[in-house]
Amino acid sequence: MDIGYVRVSTAKQDLDRQIDALRKEGVADKYIYVDKKSGSTTNRPGLQQALEQARAGDVIVVHTLDRLGRTVRDTLNLIHDLQEREVGVRTLADPIKVDSSNPNDPMAQLAVVILSLFGQMERTYAVERAAHARAVAEAKGKRVGRPSVVDPDKLRYAEHLRNEGYSMSKIVEKTGITRSSLYRHLPPRPVEPHTAAGIPDTSHPSLR
Repeated sequence: MDIGYVRVSTAKQDLDRQIDALRKEGVADKYIYVDKKSGSTTNRPGLQQALEQARAGDVIVVHTLDRLGRTVRDTLNLIHDLQEREVGVRTLADPIKVDSSNPNDPMAQLAVVILSLFGQMERTYAVERAAHARAVAEAKGKRVGRPSVVDPDKLRYAEHLRNEGYSMSKIVEKTGITRSSLYRHLPPRPVEPHTAAGIPDTSHPSLR
């Protein structure tokens, strides 16, 4: 029997494409198990139900192999455990099709390793690309992340009060901006350069 499993990482993402592919493959709706959760852990309710449902001779069908797990180790361990129970895994949309229902097929085992490795590498590179883009934006003085909802005029007033020596509590009271927002949005105080002895270095251009 074919048992379907679909997963997206967040509740806002759509499962329809994966479910439709499984239906076209002939998997009955009552045997399609669903998770809206990150693949960083195998402790997912839908996956656990699919694993409990599977019996010897069954095949777990997924759209792509990375729906099962996000790391090479997790994916290989899961497929190995299923093979021990004589349960196969088949993918529908990977560039290299996986069908582990025949444990003696070396090409199927190789496909699992290659796809798991490529999936993990792509996620690593995606994180690195995002970090690099964020660093470049910050170096150019651009704000990254969600747009600020703090009134710029209030923020300038808060900076003025801080420079005048007001305490953070007083600044919160006078501006109505929360303490956490002030810490997040106020520019850092200029750092005064010091010598090793802790005395201001008057040779620094900004102190002349």
